[in-house]
This record gives sequence, C-alpha cells and structure tokens, in this order.
Amino acid sequence: MAMFAFQLPDALAARFDAMAVQGRSKKLRELVAGAVGDATAVPATGLRRKSVKLTLRLKPEDMTALDAAARKEGMLRTDWMLALMRRRLFGRPKFGRKEELAFYAVQEELRRIGVNLNQIARAMNTAVMPGTVLTSEIRQVEDFRGELRAHVRGLKDAFQGNLDFWEVEE
Repeated sequence: MAMFAFQLPDALAARFDAMAVQGRSKKLRELVAGAVGDATAVPATGLRRKSVKLTLRLKPEDMTALDAAARKEGMLRTDWMLALMRRRLFGRPKFGRKEELAFYAVQEELRRIGVNLNQIARAMNTAVMPGTVLTSEIRQVEDFRGELRAHVRGLKDAFQGNLDFWEVEE
C-alpha cells in the first residue's frame, strides 16, 4: 500500500484535525478517493488489523466514571480502556489526540533546530579563515545544542508522564 507524507502550516493542520473527528488518516483517504472519483477505494472497515471483540458489563457508576476519565483525556472510552490495558500488559504508552498534536509540534521544533544547526555548520565550514575563531557562531551552536537537549528531555518526560499516568498503584 502506498504512503503519502506532506507538511502543513500549524494553523491549517489544527483546522483539519478539528474537522477530521474520526482521525487524520481516515479523512485523508476519503478526500483522496473523492478527488479521483472512486469512493469505493476506501475500505468500509478501514485498514486496521483483525481484532477480537471483548465485552464488559459495568455498573452504571463504573460506566459514568469511565466516561468521565476518557472525556477528561479527550479520548473515546474504548481508546481509554485500551490504553490502560496496553500499559499494564505491554508497558507501552498511549496518547490522546491532544498529546499526539503536542508531539507533532515538538517534532517540528526538532526539525527546525536541525535545519538551523546544518546552516550554522555550513557557514562555519565556508567562513573559517586560518587563525580565526568564530566565537559568536560557536556560542550559537552551543545554544542550539542546549535547546535540542531541552526538547529531548521534554519528550522523555512526556513519555514517562504518560506511562506513570496509566500505571496502577498497588
């Protein structure tokens, strides 16, 4: 199956996400199928792997609490339950839509920093004259390195916070 990837300005992406309530991928598949005039190209069941259905019977107060917890995280109740189970069974994090969007923003910032570092390194390589010290450029590279480390620490903290959130105290 083909994979498409492209970038959008943050504001446009946020507007699209608000419209694509069932998820980006599903909405993009629908738009592409509509653009080429083939509505049958989008599978009715989506592209998910086969799964097994699990049914739970809950007391009304348990369902109310579950709905409130899921809503608080901006998740559907099924996604919330899956996140809890996967954390306990496999130790994997599961993020809600707002966390996913935050990670996309961090990814974009890290890309921007990488581009800036490449530009600085290129300028330093072409501007160096024998016996010359580029103090301000070296300081700027050090500043970018610090910023990059802070973003990486932020990612690590976010993942650990997600894992801690889903951890069940015993």
